[in-house]
Amino acid sequence: MERFDVAVVGGGPAGSSAAHGAASAGASAVVLEKGVPRADRPDRLGPDSTDAAGILDYWVDIMDIHPDEMPDDVVLGELDRAEFIGPNESLTMRSTGISSSYDHFGFCMQRARFDDFLRDRAVEVGATYRTGASVRNVETDLDRSEGPRHRLELASGEQVGAEVLILADGPQRQVTSGVLDEYLPFDVTDRLSTRETNHIAYQEHRRLPDPVFEEVAGAIKFWWGHMPGHTAYPWIFPNDDNVARIGLTMPIGLSLDDVSDRDAYPLLNPDDDRVPQGSEYIRRLLEQEYGDEYDVESDFPVVEDRGKSDGTETYAISSTRPIDSPTAAGIAVVGGAMGSTSAFHEGGDHTAVRTGAIAGELAATGDLTAYNDRWKAAVGDEVLRNVAMADVVRDYHPDDWDWAFATARKLLDSGGGYSILKAKNIRAGFGAARLVASYKRAKFAARNGRYVQIPETDYVV
Repeated sequence: MERFDVAVVGGGPAGSSAAHGAASAGASAVVLEKGVPRADRPDRLGPDSTDAAGILDYWVDIMDIHPDEMPDDVVLGELDRAEFIGPNESLTMRSTGISSSYDHFGFCMQRARFDDFLRDRAVEVGATYRTGASVRNVETDLDRSEGPRHRLELASGEQVGAEVLILADGPQRQVTSGVLDEYLPFDVTDRLSTRETNHIAYQEHRRLPDPVFEEVAGAIKFWWGHMPGHTAYPWIFPNDDNVARIGLTMPIGLSLDDVSDRDAYPLLNPDDDRVPQGSEYIRRLLEQEYGDEYDVESDFPVVEDRGKSDGTETYAISSTRPIDSPTAAGIAVVGGAMGSTSAFHEGGDHTAVRTGAIAGELAATGDLTAYNDRWKAAVGDEVLRNVAMADVVRDYHPDDWDWAFATARKLLDSGGGYSILKAKNIRAGFGAARLVASYKRAKFAARNGRYVQIPETDYVV
């Protein structure tokens, strides 16, 4: 059995960052990544990468990796705004309202290359990164007199031993759920059921006509109130060479029987007997926005050599409510597996990188005791914002989105981004008071780490 100080399950942003943090501090670290083929990573197996919206300005500081450190082909283009489009109202934000060291609104990136950059970065400082290494089982012996605390059995039959285990297997938690179940007095799926805590996302890489790409260049665009479901929305994210990622996110298992005002959603048709598939939603969005001037199928072709397979990707996004880790057992859960990513704003690479880095740094010492406090200090404000906003909009219908965008637009003169939700704006009229107060109530309810859905005190170690 091969032994390491730290074993990391999953080689995405969180896992590679954990290995980098551990190896940088002198520990021996191995990343065990099952490896999946991708059309845009033809010569190398790696994690089941997902192209998210990109990185916003203050996310650079959370991530603690500046784009100047990345290879040139990772960053596809700079962003200067976010556009939020309701059925009848819209809002454009050119500032996140949060100070940062990055000079632009944000940037779009090629996620597979970003993953490879983080992987190479970890290997350069001494970490071992193995693909084709699928973890089948984990056994932990806390009372051992000799031998490693954790024994990981791979699909190949090999065993890997480690003193510290870092779980970074993403929002589907294929390994994490089984490991945590040993330390919880309830069935882990009661809190971490994929259908309850995750969203499903689908996107296509399409080449846009010149005038359309010029219109969307520099913007991440979201259509809220156009399709049913909590934090359900389509998007367009520009990349390079006139290509954009066009996709959507929605709850898993949504039924039209639960939608009372179907006629209010522009992307639903009267004869729909079930929620449309992702590809159909995208076709309807493009027809709605550009069908008067273009033939969608011929003028917006799918770029088949991008994305995961044939220009498309389907993937899970974790909920906005994270979990603590059973650190007394020498286990840390990071990134999407811990739920630090967000369906609300379609992103989480920054929190994945940061939580992984913290866990790796502590793992090198052999003591994870401080991990749950450390990750909250580093990304807690970000998680709290996402949880609060997701709770505020939980029961929003199309007309609520129109009202929210119209109200927020009136507040933009006092600042951009989250700054429009500052308490001072409660005095800016009834609508503003309602918007700001609802956000403040949601933040207050989730304060002091109450956004955590499995606190450390729930674990029995």
